[in-house]
Amino acid sequence: MQTYNNPLISTETICALATQPGGAIGVIRISGSKAIEIVDSIFSKSILNATANTLHYGEIIDKDQQTIDEVVVSLWRAPHSYTGEDAVEISCHGSAYILEQVLHQLIEAGCQQAKPGEYTNEPISMAKWTYRKPKR
Repeated sequence: MQTYNNPLISTETICALATQPGGAIGVIRISGSKAIEIVDSIFSKSILNATANTLHYGEIIDKDQQTIDEVVVSLWRAPHSYTGEDAVEISCHGSAYILEQVLHQLIEAGCQQAKPGEYTNEPISMAKWTYRKPKR
């Protein structure tokens, strides 16, 4: 069986803001084969064996075990997520400072900052979505 390397599919675990900073709540999305493992490493409770499609309340902590923020973590397991990969969303306070700190912890733990449009390219390139031409 021949395999093909699709350059549109990211092999990295990616993270990005899903909301604008400054609102009451901010959401950060994480997607990829190590999404759950990476979030688990900065979350106050283990989610490694958590059931898919569940919510978990806890804290994001830094490497010194200091609390950055109280959060709700949403967990999806492949292939039943937006991107078709393991995915996690962190809902935290929406200040720019808190969002920056949570993103920093994710990147330090092994996430790659997503490129513009990367979250949409993944489901399209994995054939989870298709483009349709408009009918004329």
